[in-house]
Amino acid sequence: MNDGMNEEAQRERLGHSDLDIEDALLDEAVNTVVTGAERLNRRWPELIVTGFFGGVDVGLGILAMVLVKQATGSDILAGMAFGVGLLALKLAHSELFTEEFLLPLNAVIAGQGTWLQVLRLWSVSLVTNLLGGLGFGWLIVVGLPDYHGTIIDSAVGYLDQPSLPVMIALSLLAGATITLSTRMQQGTSDDVVAALTCMISGLLVIGLGMLHGALNAIVIFAAMLAGADISVTDFLAWFAVVIPFNMLGGLVIIALPRVARTRRVLKALRTGRISLEDLERESSE
Repeated sequence: MNDGMNEEAQRERLGHSDLDIEDALLDEAVNTVVTGAERLNRRWPELIVTGFFGGVDVGLGILAMVLVKQATGSDILAGMAFGVGLLALKLAHSELFTEEFLLPLNAVIAGQGTWLQVLRLWSVSLVTNLLGGLGFGWLIVVGLPDYHGTIIDSAVGYLDQPSLPVMIALSLLAGATITLSTRMQQGTSDDVVAALTCMISGLLVIGLGMLHGALNAIVIFAAMLAGADISVTDFLAWFAVVIPFNMLGGLVIIALPRVARTRRVLKALRTGRISLEDLERESSE
């Protein structure tokens, strides 16, 4: 009994919320629910444009990656250069598939959105990411003919995996890494820290040869346009494996455990025990 009382007193010292949750987790729940609801309720033009420019912003990172890889031959340095694309995503408030799985999940669980809206967000983001990446990839191929060899070698490296288990593991890692990276960026207001997070994430994803459907597809598209011996069937077979496991990596490894941390707040919102306005006010106190 004393242990229970001590635990309760300890929680009270950690946070002032009557939801029996630490202040930091309360703030996280509020921010993710509000931002997730905003993204779920975007109008079609906004959703399409943010997804399209997500592909373009990542294309900027691919451009930097190709430049550094050809100049140095180092995948590690090329990965750090690719971080420019992730930073562009943050600064431009664009949408990248697997980037923010936690936000819409929390919004739906809290009753601030629907699963149909989640499906719309993810499907439109993926398609528009690919379209934006295809357009930017075409510009890279047309404008930089001297870099075709590097682009093709990179694309073949993504497609030519030693085994299916390796392919699955690299896809899971990529989904988890990108989701965690953007979650970490949300946890800081320091632009320098955010930039370092982007550089490190790029180093890991590109430097280790992880497989991310929306990112790698831009390189593969560019390689196909540059004349690589890659068919549409080859791409689709690769894509059909990578995308589902990117999603699993982002959802199961990163997003769902964080949902469990704030489940009491989300349940209180959903059942009407507390309103989102009251929760925002309590978080700001």
